[in-house]
Amino acid sequence: MTEIVDLNAGTVFVGGGGAAYAEPQTLLLKYANRHGLIAGATGTGKTVTLQTLAESFSRAGVPVFMADVKGDLAGIANPGDPNGKLADAFQKRAEQIGITLQYEGFPVTFWDIWGERGHPVRTTPSEMGPLLLSRLMGLSDVQEGVLNIAFRVADEQGLALLDMKDLQAMLVWVGENAKDLSLKYGNVSTASVGAIQRALMVLENEGGDRLFGEPALELSDVMRLDASGKGMVNILSAEKLMNSPRLYATFLLWLMSELFEQLPEVGDPDKPRIAFFFDEAHLLFNDAPPALIDKIEQVVRLIRSKGVSLWFISQNPADLPESVLGQLGNRVQHALRAFTAKDQKALRMAAQNYRPNPAFDTAEAIQAVGTGEAVTSLLEAKGVPGIVQRTLIRPPSAQLGPIPDDERAAMIAASPMALKYGKTLDRESASEILAKRAAEAAQQGAQAAGQAAGQAGAPGAKGGDDDLWSMGREHNRGRRYDPGIQIPDEPTPRPRAARASTTDSLVEAFGKSFVRQLGTKSGQALVRGVLGSLFRGK
Repeated sequence: MTEIVDLNAGTVFVGGGGAAYAEPQTLLLKYANRHGLIAGATGTGKTVTLQTLAESFSRAGVPVFMADVKGDLAGIANPGDPNGKLADAFQKRAEQIGITLQYEGFPVTFWDIWGERGHPVRTTPSEMGPLLLSRLMGLSDVQEGVLNIAFRVADEQGLALLDMKDLQAMLVWVGENAKDLSLKYGNVSTASVGAIQRALMVLENEGGDRLFGEPALELSDVMRLDASGKGMVNILSAEKLMNSPRLYATFLLWLMSELFEQLPEVGDPDKPRIAFFFDEAHLLFNDAPPALIDKIEQVVRLIRSKGVSLWFISQNPADLPESVLGQLGNRVQHALRAFTAKDQKALRMAAQNYRPNPAFDTAEAIQAVGTGEAVTSLLEAKGVPGIVQRTLIRPPSAQLGPIPDDERAAMIAASPMALKYGKTLDRESASEILAKRAAEAAQQGAQAAGQAAGQAGAPGAKGGDDDLWSMGREHNRGRRYDPGIQIPDEPTPRPRAARASTTDSLVEAFGKSFVRQLGTKSGQALVRGVLGSLFRGK
């Protein structure tokens, strides 16, 4: 019997032969960083293949990260049941391909963006960057430009964008200062700012605000080994996440970008540093702008030297761009159905991606393989693609399917990641700093207004009887003398009557009120108007 994994030889057993099949097929760990593809129609066995490969990587000491789209990968934490309904079928297949089936569980950490079925997964807008955020929100080119300006200004002014409210506050500030920013960075339209804010509101309603915050996910926490040396299997709960496909795709793209930026170059290691499995991979590329697809292609091509193995799982190889598909050296192709002309064309294209085997027609084999069978091509020595072979995929060692919710909750509570990521942090960042600046500006404005009002009413300010006559004298100083007009230097006192009449009292009251008004700015303006008409040359 053949062991499932021979660590000394640095190989992973993928599948075997038998009467109608080729000899055992193995994946060389040193070429696993050349990435891989698992494709096939619904119900042909892609999920089982994904699990068996994840088990093999973990057993070889390679951490694994995979998205659980249907909620049936959690069983990898428990050993398979030798008395289960599939036990006999699995045992028969193991004997047919010549291996000893060993049941065992694997170390698992559960993650969930919503924090409901796993530890919360968070990042910050600063770490995600404007390109992926624009993709996440479906922004136009103009709106993406405005978002880039917001990030640029935040960096220059030391404003950390750590959560959704930070980004919203920064956009408000950009809108309020659009005129000044346009002179330096180009046109900033308040309409574009409003459109971005609406997109953020839609994202928030979909639960995307849970993605942004602290503590942010650290890559070291998904690249761990357990005490026995097995690689940690990180399972991202994606059943709910699939209702927001753009959020799902953006998160996975961010994760790839973080790996590319943070991990050092290692060339071609003896085994990968981590293996990623992207289920429903077509969602990464649906409606993606060319610039983003170019970025994905660049990451897939260059991340190999970082020691990262990427595996894309999709129904049809045609779901992936040709530029990305050409980077996938290891391939496991399950059955494709060709009921329509379009399906037949896709089948022929899929067959052309394999190194031909003179023993059979590749297109016919892809159509003919049953559940649990596949057409495989794995890299051989010196990275040469292997000849396509019909292969029986080895049975899994762990449990297939989900686990009870209470058991899952117990694993989450017992994980050391619960203490680190269980509570959200909210330290001072852009929203708090901008709010503080606005409050300080408002306070300074109020103080300035108060000082101006105090100076206007202070003693010595213009106003009063003496000022009135002095203003008259100043107005007439330098005017041409007219002997027909006499202007006294001082007011001539008018004899007061012994008893004032009611009319005199009203006039006197009006005069006092008028003089009091002269102490104010509006009164001074009134005097300037009245005296100007009185002393206008005749």
